[in-house]
Amino acid sequence: MKVTTFGIKVWRWFSVLLVVGVLMWTYATLPDLVAVDFSPAGVPENYLDKSTVFYIVMGLILFNNVVIRAVARQLVKVPVSSLPIPRREAWAQQPEELREHLTNWLYSLVAAINTILALTLLALSTVSSSQFKQDVFDFAWVLYLGLVMLTVIVVALPVRLMRPPVPDTL
Repeated sequence: MKVTTFGIKVWRWFSVLLVVGVLMWTYATLPDLVAVDFSPAGVPENYLDKSTVFYIVMGLILFNNVVIRAVARQLVKVPVSSLPIPRREAWAQQPEELREHLTNWLYSLVAAINTILALTLLALSTVSSSQFKQDVFDFAWVLYLGLVMLTVIVVALPVRLMRPPVPDTL
């Protein structure tokens, strides 16, 4: 197993534990009505029941971890000649390496979505809490971090597939 594959698997499992743990903690600490929309001044405008927030987040977690992982399992079964990738002929010579790149890419996407969801829940819980004196603008960095993570992940696979595969030297 390559170091990148191991790192992505660890990140994915850690992100699952993180998002589930944060969801349980957030559900226990949120008030009955959770502010989900804010005015430009930072004043809450729209509210949802905390159970509604819980079910929405649980649906996102299930979709992310079940559906995208199922796609990853099925994608490795598609013949290389059918995939819309650059340098298809070169990658057809190294199908296992290509499958590893595709699987790592989708698993890192799952891990990034879990991480973003956990950070968003932490921000929502902090903003909705009466114990902390932070407003919604203190957590603008979550949006930027999420955009950077998703952009890097989405761009990484096409960039890697434009280079030829590394032949096995063993």
